[in-house]
Amino acid sequence: MSKKITPRSQDYSLWYNDIVQHADLAENSGVRGCMVIKPYGYAIWEKMQAELDKKFKQTGHVNAYFPLFIPKSYFSKEADHVDGFAKECAVVTHYRLKNSEDGKGIVVDEAAKLEEELIVRPTSETIIWDTYRKWIQSYRDLPLLVNQWANVVRWEMRTRLFLRTAEFLWQEGHTAHATKEEALEETDKIINLYSDFAQDFMAMPVVIGAKSENERFAGALETYTIEALMQDGKALQAGTSHFLGQNFAKAFDVKFATKEGTQEYVWATSWGVSTRLMGALVMTHSDDKGLVLPPKLAPHQVVIVPIYRNNEQLEKIKEIVLEIKSSLEHRNISVKFDDRDTHKPGWKFAEYELKGVPVRLAIGMRDVENGTVEVARRDTLEKETLKVENIDVKVENLLHKIQKNLFDKANDFREENTFKADSYEEFKELIEKGGFVYAHWDGTSETEEIIKNDTKATIRCIPETSEINEGKCILSGKKSKQRVLFAKAY
Repeated sequence: MSKKITPRSQDYSLWYNDIVQHADLAENSGVRGCMVIKPYGYAIWEKMQAELDKKFKQTGHVNAYFPLFIPKSYFSKEADHVDGFAKECAVVTHYRLKNSEDGKGIVVDEAAKLEEELIVRPTSETIIWDTYRKWIQSYRDLPLLVNQWANVVRWEMRTRLFLRTAEFLWQEGHTAHATKEEALEETDKIINLYSDFAQDFMAMPVVIGAKSENERFAGALETYTIEALMQDGKALQAGTSHFLGQNFAKAFDVKFATKEGTQEYVWATSWGVSTRLMGALVMTHSDDKGLVLPPKLAPHQVVIVPIYRNNEQLEKIKEIVLEIKSSLEHRNISVKFDDRDTHKPGWKFAEYELKGVPVRLAIGMRDVENGTVEVARRDTLEKETLKVENIDVKVENLLHKIQKNLFDKANDFREENTFKADSYEEFKELIEKGGFVYAHWDGTSETEEIIKNDTKATIRCIPETSEINEGKCILSGKKSKQRVLFAKAY
């Protein structure tokens, strides 16, 4: 194959872009800041989507769909919310075009100006809470546990495929509850659901914690996050769950009749993960040969490549391959048999290595005669020749090993790049190297901003911990209840 990947150590950003594009995950489109997710990349997203959707439904949530357009007046009802998204909003002002008077182009028809401008949704809290006012009348209507799979638009100035694009795909959950306790329980449940998905399916270790006030979602009272460490030592926020209190209920006048007959505002949460997870997947596991996929999210967990000289040999090999393919599929293992005659086996090996297929089987005439198959694993690049007998069990066990190995490797990397700092000088040295740094902070926005401006490091989260480790803030020297997690981030 002619697709060369820039070495990770040479240029991490270029390495990432090379993998995303050469492995056929996505490409830039003709629209500034927007991407085309290609079939192979979308197949991975579909597997993520299917598993998350299953988890949501198992916890009592249902899917719905809300409009792409939001009246501008809705945003003004929640002040913090509009402040948080104002700079990223795309606005629709007209609904018709016409030919220009000189006949040389198309112009906006000024006679078709909207009475009220529409925002292309950056997130859906406002349109959903306007709807919930009609849906919620009584305690009998609660809890309301709704999720939607959608696209959103945030007009980013600096974009990167999957990690930050003007339009992206995501899911956003929006729930309504009778009590504060129920809403907090929901917020906690979802962030742990995200953590389980990231670790069990993406093989990506994460830290759960609360965001500082400066880093909270616009309009939230609390934001909980999962933070992962990428191979360049930067943190990536992989999912968030927000406790919204009664802010949106009050803004949109969403009340319910209690059992006692009084009127109360409902309590709210919202939460989401996006196609940013695709970027996290690439950066957590991939190497200089290309994409490395955990088996649970690989579109093809196994690829079988026949090695033959003529059609007669191919037919003999095919008999064995189809038996192997059937036995693997019986174990719910996804298999691709690549018998194309347009490319040689070596080209195919390189292609599937680049695309991160977890296990490759190669079978030639000698294998047919000996009852063997060559088995190659993508994570370690190791190869071995195994007997065809019980190959389905052997491959299934190997896929489990690969999934575990990828998590262990990522977890080891995180542990090796997680530090504690007890002074500001030590903190600055560690942050410059990259990685997670746990340090004491006095809890003030002023100190947080000084550190951010000075080092480009942000508080990724205030970790969930039972450890009591009071100390002194690395900058101000004031009392600190516990260490918080700092890092440079995407």
